[in-house]
Amino acid sequence: MKTAIFPGSFDPVTLGHLDIIERSSRLFDRLIVVILENSEKYATFSMEERLAFLRTNTAHLPNVEVAGNHGLTVDFARKHEAVAIVRGVRSVKDYEYELDIASVNQQIAPEVETMLLYASPKYSYVSSSIIRELVKYGQDISAYVPEDVRIAFANRT
Repeated sequence: MKTAIFPGSFDPVTLGHLDIIERSSRLFDRLIVVILENSEKYATFSMEERLAFLRTNTAHLPNVEVAGNHGLTVDFARKHEAVAIVRGVRSVKDYEYELDIASVNQQIAPEVETMLLYASPKYSYVSSSIIRELVKYGQDISAYVPEDVRIAFANRT
């Protein structure tokens, strides 16, 4: 059974994230969506909230699991016997960043491949940070996030 992981902060989860999850779930027998906890960054939503958003929005995908992680992504991949780390790429900037991370991961765990999936054109400009900025200025985010995330933001303002 081929397992892959799709790591990210998912703060918040976007329709772009869900698109990558759906597409990569068709490529592997098992996909684990891994929420990374970054202690140096303030999170808009707690780990528990992000886990709930992702579990709700991936419930229709039987081979997708959702987990949290506080350590190195590559260590999580090894622990779960993943053959690949899936990353979504929207731009050259994303590609350059992912290339650096993939190079380090290759040194640590050469048995784990990094697989880049290009963002679907309709989501190529959507990011969690843009969503947070739109919310800050009272803009409608319903075209970019699942409904439960939109409601959660609305309940915070």
